[in-house]
Amino acid sequence: MGTNPRNRNGARRRQLRARVLAAYDTCAICGQPVDKNLRTPHPLSPEVDEITPVSRGGDPLSWDNVRLTHRRCNRLKSNKSDEYARAHLAGAPQPKATSLPLATSGW
Repeated sequence: MGTNPRNRNGARRRQLRARVLAAYDTCAICGQPVDKNLRTPHPLSPEVDEITPVSRGGDPLSWDNVRLTHRRCNRLKSNKSDEYARAHLAGAPQPKATSLPLATSGW
């Protein structure tokens, strides 16, 4: 079984992720703002998406092949097109940024 090409050069991927998070504020798929304070697995947390999916030959370490998306939008797109994801989003209710997961203090 092959290794995930996103993890082959972890330091470079982390740098690219930081650059994407600094450069963009809206989801490239749905066009809505991305709250960069949300953490995975929140559906609206930020993710770096490959425009041409790795499974279709895209380079996960190329600036020209990455962009900011919501986790939910990226999962809907998977290795398909933006149009495919947008069609699913058009018929699905959008979660609010304050919905799941509920964070509690340690007090």
